[in-house]
Amino acid sequence: LNMKSRPRFPRRFLALFVSLLPLTIYAAEPADAWSKLQNVHRIVFLGDSITYAGQYVEFIETYYVSRFPDRQLEFLDLGLPSETVSGLSEDGHAGGQFPRPDLHERLSRVLEKTKPDLVIACYGMNDGIYLPFSEERFQKFQNGILRLRERVTAAGARIIHVTPPTFDEVKGGHPGYGQALDRYSDWLLGQRAAGWDVVDLHGPMNRYLAERRQRDPNFFLAGDGVHCNETGHWLIAKQILSHLGANDLANIDDPAAMLAGYPNGQAL
Repeated sequence: LNMKSRPRFPRRFLALFVSLLPLTIYAAEPADAWSKLQNVHRIVFLGDSITYAGQYVEFIETYYVSRFPDRQLEFLDLGLPSETVSGLSEDGHAGGQFPRPDLHERLSRVLEKTKPDLVIACYGMNDGIYLPFSEERFQKFQNGILRLRERVTAAGARIIHVTPPTFDEVKGGHPGYGQALDRYSDWLLGQRAAGWDVVDLHGPMNRYLAERRQRDPNFFLAGDGVHCNETGHWLIAKQILSHLGANDLANIDDPAAMLAGYPNGQAL
């Protein structure tokens, strides 16, 4: 065809096409965020009351529903308040009514009934039972994590470990407990050298709290030092999602921004 015989593309259609380009690019599926979940259908979240609260799990699920509406993933939040992976409990827990639940008492039933493809486990917050660091308690935590990993792997599932959230001594008291959780987190991160899949939550969350508190001494992520508000849950979700390859969240600061530009985003 010569130039004169080519069919002309109407300018109004061209203008419409160009105007839609930014939205198309923004709403494209982030391939990396799906590639790490290949062959995964059911994801089970294990943890303590922070996981049980469920908000960060909801943010993660909503991300995948918005980006991959035609793909099937099932998210099961099976966190349990007060639970530990170490099996430890302090005297007088819950007013002396019962000791802290031990994950290993229920883990076999959880794996048998849910048959997960992937387990995302976040422990540590309760495992030092809010006392300064001790090697004995630390060993119990390590042993508990190793048992968890072995049993999940034996059940045919993958496991992603998440370092514990920040403990805020300004709000929660218990001097020295923040440093104890630093040690727990460092050990988990050190297992990456052995091939473990570990999300670094503790370090980024510590830094976020410190930076915000420099600007506003009254700022907090958890009113009692432990249980996160919505901002805290967003930080947890973002770290896990980023670890899974959600590179489109790099400059996203909150859940509303995560859903901007997606059909029914706010309703979702």
